[in-house]
Amino acid sequence: MTKTILLIDDDLDLLPSMITLLEEMSNYKVFGANNGAQGLEMAVEKRPDCIVVDVKMPELDGYQFVRAMRGDNTTASIPLVILSALAQDKNKFVGLLSGADYYLIKPVSPRDLLQTVDSAMQVTEDDRIRRMREFSEQ
Repeated sequence: MTKTILLIDDDLDLLPSMITLLEEMSNYKVFGANNGAQGLEMAVEKRPDCIVVDVKMPELDGYQFVRAMRGDNTTASIPLVILSALAQDKNKFVGLLSGADYYLIKPVSPRDLLQTVDSAMQVTEDDRIRRMREFSEQ
Protein backbone atom coordinates (compact mmCIF):
# COMPACT_ATOMS: atom_id res chain seq x y z
CA MET A 1 0.00 0.00 0.00
CA THR A 2 1.32 3.44 -0.94
CA LYS A 3 2.17 5.67 2.00
CA THR A 4 0.77 9.20 2.06
CA ILE A 5 2.07 12.60 3.09
CA LEU A 6 -0.11 15.59 3.90
CA LEU A 7 1.71 18.83 3.14
CA ILE A 8 0.17 21.94 4.76
CA ASP A 9 1.44 25.36 3.65
CA ASP A 10 -0.32 28.61 2.81
CA ASP A 11 2.22 29.48 0.09
CA LEU A 12 0.09 28.73 -2.97
CA ASP A 13 3.12 29.01 -5.26
CA LEU A 14 5.15 26.51 -3.24
CA LEU A 15 2.50 23.94 -2.34
CA PRO A 16 1.65 22.50 -5.79
CA SER A 17 5.29 22.38 -6.90
CA MET A 18 6.37 20.67 -3.65
CA ILE A 19 3.60 18.09 -4.00
CA THR A 20 4.66 17.29 -7.57
CA LEU A 21 8.36 17.20 -6.72
CA LEU A 22 7.93 14.96 -3.67
CA GLU A 23 5.76 12.53 -5.62
CA GLU A 24 8.27 12.39 -8.48
CA MET A 25 11.17 11.74 -6.08
CA SER A 26 9.45 9.08 -3.95
CA ASN A 27 6.83 6.36 -3.85
CA TYR A 28 4.60 8.51 -1.64
CA LYS A 29 1.21 9.91 -2.56
CA VAL A 30 1.27 13.56 -1.51
CA PHE A 31 -1.75 15.78 -1.01
CA GLY A 32 -1.96 19.32 0.28
CA ALA A 33 -3.91 21.81 2.33
CA ASN A 34 -3.38 25.57 2.30
CA ASN A 35 -4.17 26.35 5.95
CA GLY A 36 -4.14 24.64 9.31
CA ALA A 37 -7.91 24.25 9.64
CA GLN A 38 -8.19 22.59 6.22
CA GLY A 39 -5.16 20.47 7.08
CA LEU A 40 -6.77 19.29 10.32
CA GLU A 41 -9.92 18.23 8.46
CA MET A 42 -7.85 16.36 5.86
CA ALA A 43 -5.70 14.71 8.54
CA VAL A 44 -8.74 13.33 10.34
CA GLU A 45 -10.44 12.27 7.10
CA LYS A 46 -7.46 10.75 5.24
CA ARG A 47 -5.18 9.61 8.09
CA PRO A 48 -1.88 10.24 6.26
CA ASP A 49 1.28 8.33 7.18
CA CYS A 50 3.11 11.62 7.83
CA ILE A 51 2.24 15.32 7.95
CA VAL A 52 4.53 18.23 7.04
CA VAL A 53 3.19 21.55 8.31
CA ASP A 54 4.28 25.20 8.08
CA VAL A 55 4.05 27.40 11.17
CA LYS A 56 2.82 30.78 9.97
CA MET A 57 -0.61 30.15 8.44
CA PRO A 58 -4.10 31.63 8.70
CA GLU A 59 -6.91 30.09 10.77
CA LEU A 60 -4.70 27.61 12.66
CA ASP A 61 -0.94 27.99 12.87
CA GLY A 62 1.46 25.06 12.77
CA TYR A 63 2.02 24.94 16.53
CA GLN A 64 -1.75 24.88 17.17
CA PHE A 65 -2.14 22.24 14.48
CA VAL A 66 0.49 19.98 16.08
CA ARG A 67 -1.05 20.35 19.55
CA ALA A 68 -4.51 19.56 18.14
CA MET A 69 -3.16 16.43 16.43
CA ARG A 70 -1.33 15.22 19.54
CA GLY A 71 -4.36 15.94 21.72
CA ASP A 72 -6.69 13.68 19.74
CA ASN A 73 -6.31 9.92 20.27
CA THR A 74 -7.26 9.22 16.65
CA THR A 75 -4.41 11.36 15.25
CA ALA A 76 -1.88 11.46 18.10
CA SER A 77 0.45 8.87 16.60
CA ILE A 78 0.73 10.37 13.10
CA PRO A 79 4.33 11.51 12.49
CA LEU A 80 4.61 15.31 12.28
CA VAL A 81 7.33 17.46 10.70
CA ILE A 82 7.31 21.24 10.98
CA LEU A 83 8.81 22.99 7.96
CA SER A 84 9.16 26.70 8.65
CA ALA A 85 11.12 29.83 7.79
CA LEU A 86 11.16 30.62 11.54
CA ALA A 87 14.76 29.70 12.27
CA GLN A 88 15.39 30.84 15.84
CA ASP A 89 16.11 28.25 18.51
CA LYS A 90 13.00 29.33 20.44
CA ASN A 91 10.81 28.55 17.39
CA LYS A 92 12.31 25.08 17.08
CA PHE A 93 11.90 24.52 20.83
CA VAL A 94 8.22 25.54 20.73
CA GLY A 95 7.62 23.31 17.70
CA LEU A 96 9.20 20.25 19.26
CA LEU A 97 7.57 20.95 22.62
CA SER A 98 4.20 21.16 20.84
CA GLY A 99 4.75 17.57 19.74
CA ALA A 100 6.42 17.71 16.32
CA ASP A 101 8.85 14.89 15.64
CA TYR A 102 11.19 17.09 13.60
CA TYR A 103 11.61 20.81 12.86
CA LEU A 104 13.13 21.80 9.52
CA ILE A 105 14.09 25.29 8.38
CA LYS A 106 13.04 26.58 4.95
CA PRO A 107 14.43 26.41 2.41
CA VAL A 108 15.08 22.68 2.53
CA SER A 109 15.96 20.37 -0.33
CA PRO A 110 13.28 17.87 -1.33
CA ARG A 111 15.79 15.09 -0.65
CA ASP A 112 16.37 16.30 2.93
CA LEU A 113 12.63 16.66 3.44
CA LEU A 114 12.00 13.10 2.24
CA GLN A 115 14.76 11.77 4.50
CA THR A 116 13.18 13.57 7.45
CA VAL A 117 9.74 12.21 6.56
CA ASP A 118 11.23 8.69 6.43
CA SER A 119 12.84 9.25 9.84
CA ALA A 120 9.63 10.67 11.31
CA MET A 121 7.75 7.54 10.27
CA GLN A 122 10.18 5.50 12.38
CA VAL A 123 9.50 7.50 15.58
CA THR A 124 7.58 5.45 18.14
CA GLU A 125 5.21 6.61 20.84
CA ASP A 126 7.88 5.65 23.40
CA ASP A 127 10.32 7.95 21.56
CA ARG A 128 7.83 10.83 21.82
CA ILE A 129 7.21 10.23 25.53
CA ARG A 130 10.97 10.06 26.21
CA ARG A 131 11.53 13.35 24.34
CA MET A 132 8.77 15.10 26.31
CA ARG A 133 10.32 13.91 29.56
CA GLU A 134 13.67 15.31 28.46
CA PHE A 135 12.04 18.66 27.61
CA SER A 136 10.35 18.81 31.03
CA GLU A 137 13.68 18.23 32.77
CA GLN A 138 15.41 21.15 31.04
